[in-house]
Amino acid sequence: MAKSRQQSHEILNEGVVFHVHGVTKVYQMGEVKVHALRGVDLDLYRGEFTVLLGASGSGKSTLLNILGGLDTPTDGHVLYGERDLTRASESELTRYRRFHVGFVFQFYNLIPSLTALENVAVVTEIAKTPMQPREALQLVGLGERLDHFPAQLSGGEQQRVAIARAIAKKPDVLLCDEPTGALDSKTGIVVLEALLRVNQEMGTSTAVITHNAGIAQMADRVIHLVDGRISEVTTNETRLAPSELSW
Repeated sequence: MAKSRQQSHEILNEGVVFHVHGVTKVYQMGEVKVHALRGVDLDLYRGEFTVLLGASGSGKSTLLNILGGLDTPTDGHVLYGERDLTRASESELTRYRRFHVGFVFQFYNLIPSLTALENVAVVTEIAKTPMQPREALQLVGLGERLDHFPAQLSGGEQQRVAIARAIAKKPDVLLCDEPTGALDSKTGIVVLEALLRVNQEMGTSTAVITHNAGIAQMADRVIHLVDGRISEVTTNETRLAPSELSW
């Protein structure tokens, strides 16, 4: 069920999870400097479902990787709560990724020799207060597929195992990089329904990056990126359910 306008406003008042200020990222490619991000300012809020929308090369994956502690900015600051990730040591970033952030990528990265249940258990064994792997898989609608290996699952089912693996450690933040990019529309909708259910039932702050403008209609807010800059931030007055999206 979509959040109402009032509920969305309540979310925005609950507190800032990420405060991004003046973030720039420059990659040195031989003698050429590539500016992936150019002075990005952004706040993401607790419990919010955010879509970062932009074409390939707009900087959205770079921004997501910086939020997740997988990359560091060339300049600027990223605060997670009161913690400045840009000043964190490598060991501090490792703990941050392990205990606070769940990642979902376009490609599922499941271990072929392990069942769905075992793939999720790999993460729960190193988490502080994890969900039971079975519970995580049930949350994404795979309670009947626990003992299946990745090769026995469809692409959409494998992606939902990847989501279950990401949420099983009960992360505060779920960062998703083109989670439906390798899927057809019907399968993609099922995956988006799983992400939305996690957001609503667990209160996990969720950021999804995509080049698919149709997906933006299910978000609380949409962050538009162009050439490494935020061009626009919009709030959806009425959110659509994944099944209502124009793919």
